[in-house]
Amino acid sequence: MIERVWLGSYPEGVPADIDPETYPSLVDLLEESFHKHEKQVAFHFMGKDMTYGQTDRLSRAFAAYLQGLGLLKGDRVAIMMPNVPQYPVAVAAILRAGFVVVNVNPLYTARELEHQLKDSGSKAIVIIENFAHTLEKCLAATQVKHVVLCAMGDQLGALKGTLVNHVVRHVKKMVPAFNLPQAVRFNEAIARGARVPLKRPDSKADDVAVLQYTGGTTGVSKGAVLLHRNVIANTLQSQAWYAPAMAQVQAGAQSTTVCALPLYHIFAFTVCMMLSMRTGGKLILIPNPRDIPGVLRELSKHTFHSFPAVNTLFNGLLNHPDFRKVDWSHLKVSVGGGTAVQSSVAARWFEQTGCPICEGYGLSETSPTVSCNPATSREYTGTIGVPLPSTYMKLLDDDGVEVPQGERGEIAIKGPQVMAGYWQRPDETAKVMTSDGFFRTGDIGVVNAQGFFKIVDRKKDMILVSGFNVFPNELEDVLAQMPGVLECACVGVQDAKTGEAVKLVVVKKDPHLTEDEIRRFCKDNLTGYKQPKVIEFRDELPKTPVGKVLRRELRTAQTR
Repeated sequence: MIERVWLGSYPEGVPADIDPETYPSLVDLLEESFHKHEKQVAFHFMGKDMTYGQTDRLSRAFAAYLQGLGLLKGDRVAIMMPNVPQYPVAVAAILRAGFVVVNVNPLYTARELEHQLKDSGSKAIVIIENFAHTLEKCLAATQVKHVVLCAMGDQLGALKGTLVNHVVRHVKKMVPAFNLPQAVRFNEAIARGARVPLKRPDSKADDVAVLQYTGGTTGVSKGAVLLHRNVIANTLQSQAWYAPAMAQVQAGAQSTTVCALPLYHIFAFTVCMMLSMRTGGKLILIPNPRDIPGVLRELSKHTFHSFPAVNTLFNGLLNHPDFRKVDWSHLKVSVGGGTAVQSSVAARWFEQTGCPICEGYGLSETSPTVSCNPATSREYTGTIGVPLPSTYMKLLDDDGVEVPQGERGEIAIKGPQVMAGYWQRPDETAKVMTSDGFFRTGDIGVVNAQGFFKIVDRKKDMILVSGFNVFPNELEDVLAQMPGVLECACVGVQDAKTGEAVKLVVVKKDPHLTEDEIRRFCKDNLTGYKQPKVIEFRDELPKTPVGKVLRRELRTAQTR
């Protein structure tokens, strides 16, 4: 087995290994928290608190309702919602009923939704009414027989809930017309389930807990099969990793996490929701992280200690005039993930909040976190940190042979958080798993003598200019430091002379920024073959809802 040189970089008190057998299943982890923290707040949403005890009762009733539909152990139930309290209730209910959670992006088109529902074989879906029109278009082509319909105000009480639903439906007109006559309303499902007992299933660590579909930014979306033991392991790994920083939370205060990342994404699913529930923390649910003024308005009402986010969210918050209206002084951990954190953003975040961004790395296939910078770091390292407890990482060449330290190779991972495979795709699973049980990520990295890994880029995003490898992340990091640039992204485009050339797409911070100024900056900071041949200005970069830039959409010219 690999020598874990990185253990020497662990903060004091972080163990080399965690015990993934701590709980027989996620159900045991959740029920322990429900009872242990019964009276504490589990979730805060739009001014209303939901306690662990309430989450217990609601999820128990909803689990009993789902069982009453005639579903069998291991059947898949999809969830298609933003960050509303019904989400964690539904997750707990699906698991407590013995079923499998299928996380669905609520912004999917009917085509994308149909693919995921058919691929997963989902028999039921819990969906917020805002996206019911999308489901209506594809429902007949799927195996879904049961629809539970949620509304934004379901759990806000009769008066406030009615008001919120009226505003969402009729004032903001956020609920397009739909026709799903067989759908049952969430609160009605809860009422029905409360009248019947829940039969506790015999859930085991090796049962499937979640089908987490890959983003599809590099091809057909595939379902990563995450077992109960995978999510338990990553929850415990994350807890162990952040413990030195979270130990600084004032005695007697409940640890509070901002959940602005969407819960259907594995980063928020584990690092926000599951970790918060395991530790008895409070989760502030942010339904729309793109509404930067709304996010800052909500945060100004709270004391919070942990803030997982992506680079685009950190950057968006920093560039808003209301940023200083929020009290950031209690923040102990800022976790950056999902995509590379730019050094300029990290520097400004530390300067403004006093809490450094502790960048980590993970994938849907790894539940997600595999490495992270120490939570006690006081500076930005530009790396993805070191492997978490019980995790092994190495770099492989194209033949699967480990490369010497200092050389570039494909990052491969082994640990209790690594998926069981892709759902019903043994061929795709075989492509990414090595004979000794390592998962090949498709990301190119280097590692230093202390065991800190650095992503150089995605294998697929590499640009080949006259035989020279150009890695977009490097260029983007350099360009992001130019004062007039708000955001930027690089892709390779075909070029008759050099095979490929660099195309740079820029979103201006300074409206007067010119192409000539950018070219001069690039000439001063980048070697010849790395300099962009094509520069294009856009009003915004196309992104997934999680904030990853959709590079494929940048390869085509923008027409104004």
